[in-house]
Amino acid sequence: MSGGHFDYNQSRVYDIAEDIEVIINNNESKEKDKWEEDIGYQFPPEIIKHFIEGVRALKIAYIYAQRIDWLLSGDDGETSFLERLAEDLKEIDEV
Repeated sequence: MSGGHFDYNQSRVYDIAEDIEVIINNNESKEKDKWEEDIGYQFPPEIIKHFIEGVRALKIAYIYAQRIDWLLSGDDGETSFLERLAEDLKEIDEV
């Protein structure tokens, strides 16, 4: 297994981003959960816009933590660190 310098805690940052994406996607839903509560929060577009920006920021933070973790753990060298970092960040910009 690769990495480990940060005890894989960077994955928690990514999990938060994914949780927020679920909230964004369900924001306008009138469906009920198992407790009969609305799954949608009904936030206005201005709030959702900031949620979207937050998801992007969290994913960028995850990418940096992951790439640095692999460099510090000896899984990547300096050249592959820079290449993989650029590649991962490019994927964020393409979304």
